Amino acid sequence: MPMRFKQVFFNSLSLIKLGFIIWLTFGLMASQTLADENAQVQIKQPYIEIHSGPAGGFPVIHVAAKNEWITVLKRRTNWFKVETNKGVQGWVKQDALHMTQSSTGQPVKLFDGSFESFAQRNVEFGALGGSFEGVPSMTIFADWVATENLAAGVSVTQALGDLSENQFFLVRVQHTTFPEWRLSPYVTLGAGKIRTKPRANLVQSGGETRTSDLLAAGLGLRYYIAQNFMLKLEYLHLQVLTDRDENEDLEQWKLGFAVFF
Repeated sequence: MPMRFKQVFFNSLSLIKLGFIIWLTFGLMASQTLADENAQVQIKQPYIEIHSGPAGGFPVIHVAAKNEWITVLKRRTNWFKVETNKGVQGWVKQDALHMTQSSTGQPVKLFDGSFESFAQRNVEFGALGGSFEGVPSMTIFADWVATENLAAGVSVTQALGDLSENQFFLVRVQHTTFPEWRLSPYVTLGAGKIRTKPRANLVQSGGETRTSDLLAAGLGLRYYIAQNFMLKLEYLHLQVLTDRDENEDLEQWKLGFAVFF
């Protein structure tokens, strides 16, 4: 196996492993909802009906009054097992918990794994692997969803080649064209910095690490899968602002998963 291929192969494995760990971490975070054991909420509507089982066909066994605190024990689909401060245990529907507030005074917001919940998300985290100028790259990002069309965020990318190592970060804005579609295109613009570090053999030949300003424009597709997960495919055209006569144009393709809250 040629040395160049070996380096690229093992660099790719390292980036894939890093991306998987990051994605798994985000996935575990996304799976934590109000159903975490012993979460407490306060009723803000006149009352909540508590059923004997996790379905509307089960009889109502208790009515909890306004301002009463209940403890959420576990979740089954869109039903939650709760316990009142009097020790009564039963099940309430998710819609009823939307009319409660948490111990911090914030309204309770639950994701039920539907596309409607996806439309109500506030933040996104993700990891994407791909190709940056022909070498393996890994990107992690975090976005704040301001409106159904607009999001702002940051991303960090590392690309490991056999000649140089590139690291760059971007502050980005993203516009989703059709947010009501399960599969929707989007455009993104960003600015940041790129750091290029030659490999050791090039440093000995006079190569040096350089940092430059960076502009980015791109197109992408995002697809809502299920629960708190979505798939993203993105192309970026990057322009490195150098002190030479001409700027440098670069390209990146990437594909990966994201989670949302």
